[in-house]
Amino acid sequence: MTRKNYTSLTEFILLGLTDSLELQIILFLLFFVIYILTVLGNVGMILLIRMDSRLNTPMYFFLANLSFVDVCYSSTITPKMLVDLMSEKKTISFAGCFLQMYFFIALATTECILFGLMAYDRYVAICNPLLYSLIMSRTVCLKMAAGAFTAGLLNSMVNTSYVSSLPFCASNIIHHFFCDSPPLFKLSCSDTLLNESIISTFAGVNMAGTLLVILTSYSYILFSIFRVHSGQGRRKAFSTCASHLTAIILFYATTIYTYLRPNSSYSLNQDKVASVFYTVVLPMLNPLIYSLRNREVKKALWSLINRKRIFHFCDCLVNFLN
Repeated sequence: MTRKNYTSLTEFILLGLTDSLELQIILFLLFFVIYILTVLGNVGMILLIRMDSRLNTPMYFFLANLSFVDVCYSSTITPKMLVDLMSEKKTISFAGCFLQMYFFIALATTECILFGLMAYDRYVAICNPLLYSLIMSRTVCLKMAAGAFTAGLLNSMVNTSYVSSLPFCASNIIHHFFCDSPPLFKLSCSDTLLNESIISTFAGVNMAGTLLVILTSYSYILFSIFRVHSGQGRRKAFSTCASHLTAIILFYATTIYTYLRPNSSYSLNQDKVASVFYTVVLPMLNPLIYSLRNREVKKALWSLINRKRIFHFCDCLVNFLN
C-alpha cells in the first residue's frame, strides 16, 4: 500500500475529556474561567512590568517573556478545547492538528528554556551581585530570550515533521483533547519505535539540559545563602527564589510524567489529567505564584492601584469644581 493511501485522512476527531454532557458543561464553565484568568493574569503581569520602572530588571524581563509564552501556550490549546466541549462533532483538520502541535511543542520548549535562564539569572544576582549588571546586560538578556524562542521553534519543527510524516491508517480518532505526539503515534499503521525514540530523545535533552542549569544554579545559590550570616538576608534570598522553584516543580513534574515515563506504563486517561494541568491550569498559576510570593511585584501592583485611585480622585474633583 502506498503512503498516499495511508495519509488520505483530511481530519481527525478529538474525543476530548469526557462523554458526559453534564460534565462537559461543568468543565466548559471551569476552563472558560481559568482561561480568562490566564489571559488577564499574564497580560496584567506584562503591563505591570512595563509600567513600573522598579521592575525593569533582567529577572522581570524574563518573567514578562514567560507570561507572553503562557498566554500563547494556553491559547493554542484551550479555545479549541472549549469549542469541542460544547460541540457534538469534535473535529480538527489534518493541517490544523499539526499546526496546533507545532505551536504547542515550540512554546513548551521555550518555557523550559526560560525557566533555565531565570535560574541562571538568580544565580548571578545572588552569587555574583557586583558583576550582575555586566553579565546580565540588556543586550545579553535580549539574545538569551531570542535564543530560547529560536530553539523552541526549531525543536518543534523537527518533532512535528517526524510525527506528520508517519503513515496513518483508517482510524482518525484521537483519544485526547488536543493534538499531541503520544496519541497520534497510536493511529499510525507503521512501526513508530524510531520516531518515538527520536522525539523522546529531543524532549529528554531539552528537559535534562534545562534541569541541569536549574539544579546547578540553585546548588550554588543554596551554598551562598548558607554563608549569609544575617537571618533577614537569608529570608530575602529564599523568598526571591521560592516562587521560581514552585513554578519549576509544578511544570517539570507533569511534563516528565507525560513524556519521559516508560511506554509500558503509558495511559491515555492519566495523560489527559496531567496534560490538563500543564496546558490549562499552570499558565494561570504562574502569574499568581510570582505575584503572591514576590514582594516587589506586590509593591508595584499596590503602587499602580493607588496611582489609579489618585487619578480618579483628581478627575472627580475637577468635575465637581467645574
